[in-house]
Amino acid sequence: MKLIGENLNIMSKKYGAALKAKEAKPLQELAIEQAKFGMDYIDLNIGPAGKMGEELMTWLVPAIEEVVDVPLALDTSNVKAIEAGLKACKKNRPLINSIMVRPERMEALLPLAAKYDAEFVGLLWGPEGMPRDENERGALCAELVFKATGEFGINPERIFIDPIQTPVNVQQIQIMSVIEFMKMLGDIAPGCRSTIGLSNVSNGPPDHLRPILNQVMLIILKRHGMYSAIVDTYDTKLHEIARGKHPNLETLVHKVEDGESIDMGSLTSEERDFVKSAKVILGQTLYSDSWLEI
Repeated sequence: MKLIGENLNIMSKKYGAALKAKEAKPLQELAIEQAKFGMDYIDLNIGPAGKMGEELMTWLVPAIEEVVDVPLALDTSNVKAIEAGLKACKKNRPLINSIMVRPERMEALLPLAAKYDAEFVGLLWGPEGMPRDENERGALCAELVFKATGEFGINPERIFIDPIQTPVNVQQIQIMSVIEFMKMLGDIAPGCRSTIGLSNVSNGPPDHLRPILNQVMLIILKRHGMYSAIVDTYDTKLHEIARGKHPNLETLVHKVEDGESIDMGSLTSEERDFVKSAKVILGQTLYSDSWLEI
């Protein structure tokens, strides 16, 4: 499973300040650490960036490419900044993060993906916003892929479909919709890849509970063919799960999803926590901040 490091982000107090000041050293040190931790892509999230987007991305991409040989994901809503980043990328094929399924975004960004031979994240956010269920996700996906491949000749393997992760403490039903959509993706968009902003599932719960939610969610999505995920560079347990190094935990989470009976008394403390967390994510238990204590 491919991992996209999320930490170089304008919202970070440390790295946001470095971005605004165009201070390369802390950003380069972060990029080196991300490469060392095995990230397959480094996301460069500069936010909307306004009038400074082009200038900032033109400066940032070479600064990061100077110190690492890892593909870059260009993450901004500023179309001109995206093109500036595409022009600046010299080492590897870049990834546009992201193109929403809205006419104005597709018309602006799909030509750039074709022109610069870039990969792109197809975010299943349509004209009416968040899709309500897996069927709406499927319709949006089909629309985007048809336009990208048919009108612009983009190879399906360069398309990463993002079904949109929602927080577990807000809409558990949306999580189930994403899972059902993943079961359909191969038929709807053969050859396309997939990705997801994994940390969104734990956006809202207390900080100490975020890692296990992310880790369990990854196991579930991995089972259903998720190709990649945008993740915290420093969650090494998550990386190990992505690389298949914890088959016992994966088996337990799969049993929860399949509704199998589990003898909790035979499990380690960690295994029990994974079972409890899986039940919360899958809607078998109502969310509360104290689910591990019950």
